[in-house]
Amino acid sequence: MTGVKDILGVLDEGSFKTLLSKLISESRHLQNNPPDLIPQEDRVVRHLLDSLLPLSTSTGGGPLLVNHVTYHQNRGNLIVEYPGTVPGKVVSFVGMHMDVVTANPDGWDFDPFSMSIDGDKLCGRGTTDCLGHVALVAELMRRLGETKPQLKSSVIAVFIASEENSSIPGVGVDALVKDGLLNKLKGGPLFWIDTADKQPCIGTGGMIPWRLKATGKLFHSGLAHKAINPIELAMEAVKEIQTRFYRDFPPHPKEQVYGFATPSTMKPTQWTYPGGGINQIPGECTVSGDVRLTPFYDVADVLKKLKEYVDDINANIDKLDTRGPVSKYVLPNENLRGSLQITFDDAMSGVACNLDSPGFHVLCKATEEVVGHVKPYSITGSLPLIRELQDEGFDVQTAGYGLTATYHAKNEYCLLSDMCQGYRVFASVISQLED
Repeated sequence: MTGVKDILGVLDEGSFKTLLSKLISESRHLQNNPPDLIPQEDRVVRHLLDSLLPLSTSTGGGPLLVNHVTYHQNRGNLIVEYPGTVPGKVVSFVGMHMDVVTANPDGWDFDPFSMSIDGDKLCGRGTTDCLGHVALVAELMRRLGETKPQLKSSVIAVFIASEENSSIPGVGVDALVKDGLLNKLKGGPLFWIDTADKQPCIGTGGMIPWRLKATGKLFHSGLAHKAINPIELAMEAVKEIQTRFYRDFPPHPKEQVYGFATPSTMKPTQWTYPGGGINQIPGECTVSGDVRLTPFYDVADVLKKLKEYVDDINANIDKLDTRGPVSKYVLPNENLRGSLQITFDDAMSGVACNLDSPGFHVLCKATEEVVGHVKPYSITGSLPLIRELQDEGFDVQTAGYGLTATYHAKNEYCLLSDMCQGYRVFASVISQLED
């Protein structure tokens, strides 16, 4: 077992920084915010191919099998395999995505679109999320191709497009799964490499973005008895919906097992109205927010319940609490009733990793061995795509070596020392699975 780790050695820091610098220099063209910004992931693929093709069966006479799979122009995925000797035995590293979130250089202390180095810090958009991981796993595959250890397990890396925004389907891992190109990954643990802080992330939350539109009657604020105030209606309705939500989706016993910091939550985060004078009661307003759902509840059940809550409040709107002596949601003489409408953006399910999986156990052992301690954690933050993989039969485990504090933030950076430890964790995982 130690032989494989010795062969893989430690991360070649110079090669890693050189590759990552090339990737960060492309990050301006990797921003994913349709329709204005469509990333061109093939700019990253080009650099990966420059590094890996010389070690491939197709062009370099090496052992690596390299498959560039593209569904949309300039938006490729890259599957790289180091073949093992035992058919069906595999360990995979997936989720290293080649798109990034947007960055406004005006708010940064350094250029987000070129890598700068400040001691142990590697700075730039994508260093933590997720180009640092792209470069890290690419270096692992390059080392496998160079050293050619005899492994029972095939080691497969899947670098993906289109993780940061799913409004354009059929670009990345969803298309790869649909086409059966990842089926062999079901033969062993799949490590999704896109979290942070060097510890196994064993649980994530589902997310349901919602908008509650309240419609009333616009009128002069000095004659409030002639209005239906949609702001008051929305405030009381949100309170009632939250009360019912927390009754139906209370803290779940498994949340303690997985170490979730919070239970499921439903809360408002934004408020809008059409505008007007301060002496006007508006005719409508919209409250928006989200549900963060631990993976022990079903997103479809929550969607159904939220609709039922709103339907029931609408049917009994005269019974909803009011605010003040002339506050009301029904004007019988005018045959007017206030009303509520709830709508949803695309929902996402959370994931609870299998804690009985050999993949989980080897990841924990490797983390303790390399980092010095292991403390698996869960968050109600959401990761796209991984629940769908789990539902398809993949044994998904998640880890990452960036920094939570800099995810999607300005002045993003990662630590070279963390990435070096991540490389050693990968080597240890591969070695353990050989036993």
